[in-house]
Amino acid sequence: MEMPFSEKGDVRTFSNDVNPDELKWHRDEEDRVVVPLNNNDWMFQRDNSLPEPIDKEIVIRKGEWHRVLKGTTDLVVRIRREG
Repeated sequence: MEMPFSEKGDVRTFSNDVNPDELKWHRDEEDRVVVPLNNNDWMFQRDNSLPEPIDKEIVIRKGEWHRVLKGTTDLVVRIRREG
């Protein structure tokens, strides 16, 4: 399965020209902390919650449904896997 981002080590980059249909609801198999590394206008959404800006550290729990919503800039984040 092709992912909608590129990844080098723990840094993940979503291009501003990614097709929004590729940004699917999903769950992860471990807790994760997402840290934005650039100014961006992308949004993060948890199941049954309103979208929030990706402008600070976001904690995602194992098994939690979530997705990202495309902005007009690239999105560069550091992913810290926990557990």
